[in-house]
Amino acid sequence: MYFDVTVAGFGGQGVMAVGNMLAYAAIAEGMNVTYWPSYGAEMRGGTANCIVVISDEEIGSPIVGKPENLIMMNPPSLTKFLPKLRQNGFLLYNSSLCDSKLVARSDIRVLAVPVIALAKEAGNDRLGNMVALGAFLQRTNVVSIDSVIGAMEGVLAQRHHKLIPLNTRVIRKGFDYAQSHGG
Repeated sequence: MYFDVTVAGFGGQGVMAVGNMLAYAAIAEGMNVTYWPSYGAEMRGGTANCIVVISDEEIGSPIVGKPENLIMMNPPSLTKFLPKLRQNGFLLYNSSLCDSKLVARSDIRVLAVPVIALAKEAGNDRLGNMVALGAFLQRTNVVSIDSVIGAMEGVLAQRHHKLIPLNTRVIRKGFDYAQSHGG
């Protein structure tokens, strides 16, 4: 099994947290993992992306030129990475910020998720990344939702552990959204 995903957005959107949770969850499930973060010049508001590769065999390189999967949280990231997505790949994008007109490809699978609205419904509109993660888990089954929830303790700083129940609720909100929106 080989699986890769590129997650991208503005700094402050929790892109690295999504990548870390996927990586930690895959490690907990006994998989080999690489995690490659990339930050823009600024932390909050600049660009940020990460590549996660998960495999049951050794991984030769953390760099992925033509990703199989994308989680895109903002329009500049979608514009930058969509042309690189492999044919028949999977794109999950934040429809709260990204216009569907930016997705002008018919050779990929697409899920538009209004992450900000769903996060707000679940209790905190700043947790759109967790909505996206939940929806991504439902569509890909790359790791279990329970493994991701278990990974939160290792990914989130100790001072944020009190937010694990809220993050869990928001991840499940994204999972349920993807489940109820076919595809």
